[in-house]
Amino acid sequence: MDTFEELLKESTRIHGHICAGQVIGVRMSMMALSLIGIREPKGFDRKKLYVIVEIDRCATDAIQSVTGCSLGKRSMKWLDHGIMAATFVNLDSGAAVRITALEEARERSNKYCSEITDKYARQLEAYKIMADEELFRIEHVAIDIPPEDLPGRPLSRVQCEVCSDWVQDKRDLTVNGRTVCRNCAGQRYYRKLDQ
Repeated sequence: MDTFEELLKESTRIHGHICAGQVIGVRMSMMALSLIGIREPKGFDRKKLYVIVEIDRCATDAIQSVTGCSLGKRSMKWLDHGIMAATFVNLDSGAAVRITALEEARERSNKYCSEITDKYARQLEAYKIMADEELFRIEHVAIDIPPEDLPGRPLSRVQCEVCSDWVQDKRDLTVNGRTVCRNCAGQRYYRKLDQ
């Protein structure tokens, strides 16, 4: 695997700017990969790795950059929990760790880089050198991933009986005996406009 500096540089390029979230995501990923026995996340081990991210913020781009996991490859799952945390799973061994960035690290940054007056710049630099245990909580966990959430070809593909959209991977629902998509079941996230 590349060095921290190389991974941070690539993550920053992909994300578009350097920020504390990039540092957190890169460090979190490096530690997790080591703990679950993944050496080449973008190479030999790429089909063994699955990541669940709990926030849609900067660190998620860094995690994707380091691990090579993505929503499109179905090797990354996003759960909107609003927590700066991610769970990394070795699909072969079952080893899994959930790593959470500690909120207390924001204040601890004063201990490391007190000479930097801008708090965001101070946090960014402190997170680069802060001890793992001061920056993260690490939990070894067990996780059951439903087959329809795993990478690979769709396990099912059915047509909505209302709008005719095709629904993959068991995301369809049965309402009044009819197979429907979530939109037609009342879970639409958008409003149709009259044209």
